[in-house]
Amino acid sequence: MKTDKNKDNDRKKLAQLSKALSHPYRVQIIEILSNLPSDKQCMVSSLVDQLPIAQSTVSQHLKILKEAGWIKGRIEGPKVCYCLEKNIFEDYQQLIDNIQNN
Repeated sequence: MKTDKNKDNDRKKLAQLSKALSHPYRVQIIEILSNLPSDKQCMVSSLVDQLPIAQSTVSQHLKILKEAGWIKGRIEGPKVCYCLEKNIFEDYQQLIDNIQNN
């Protein structure tokens, strides 16, 4: 059984993840990354090519998604490659389910 502190942490995490999805381009970035094979990552330039916004704006959206816990980035020389955090959809669904079960 979860303590009140654990429940509060889950609520904060759910709010943080949900807030990061509050922009259509961030949702689109998640869609793009979720359609990659599990062993592949996406470079910022590839995301820029798929979105109708400037590279600097894509980078800002990536920063928000990373800070919220949706994605992770890996530096490869002068490039940064992004992928979804492992099990993020399952974790997010579990946080939502916890609301219904409380």
